[in-house]
Amino acid sequence: MMRPLHLIALLLCLLAPSAFAERLYQVELLVFRQAGDAVIAPKIAPDDWAGTALPIAGSERPTSLDNEAAKLNPGNGYQVLLHKAWSQTLSSTPSRVAVSSGEAHLGHYPVEGTLAFTQDRFADLDLELWINRFSADGLLESSEHMKITQRLKDNSLTYLDHGSLGALVRISPL
Repeated sequence: MMRPLHLIALLLCLLAPSAFAERLYQVELLVFRQAGDAVIAPKIAPDDWAGTALPIAGSERPTSLDNEAAKLNPGNGYQVLLHKAWSQTLSSTPSRVAVSSGEAHLGHYPVEGTLAFTQDRFADLDLELWINRFSADGLLESSEHMKITQRLKDNSLTYLDHGSLGALVRISPL
C-alpha cells in the first residue's frame, strides 16, 4: 500500500513545477497622452506592426482601472488613448499580444502595438506602441513611438513614462 503512495507523491513533485510554469493573468493597459509636445518618431509605424503577436480579441475582460481612467481627463491635462483588459497566460516562454484602438485605416489604427511578457520569478514586459496620425485621405502621416521594458509585480499598478505619453499596467493572477 505504501509503494503506490510514494509513486503518486513522486509524480506530483515532478509535475508540480510545470503546473506553476504557466499561469493565467488578467492584464490591463491604460495608455494616455500627458502634458508636453508630442515626440514624433523618425519613422512611421511599420506595416507589420503586430508581427506574430496574437490579437487579444476573444480574451478581453472588463476593465478595473476605471477610476484611474476617469482622472486622466482633458480638464487635468490628459487624454486616454487606449484602455483594455484581457486574460493571458504568462510563462518563461515569451507570449506576445497585439492591441489596437480606434478605426483601422489601411491596416493601421490610431493606437497599435504589442506587449510581450516573460515570467520566471517576476513578470517582464516589453511594450512597443505606435500612436498614429492620419491624413485626410486616411494615409498614415506620422507616428509617436513608445518602447519600454519593465519588470512588473503581481497586482501592482505600474506607471510607464515616455515623454508626452504615459501608460498604466497591472497584471493580476486569475
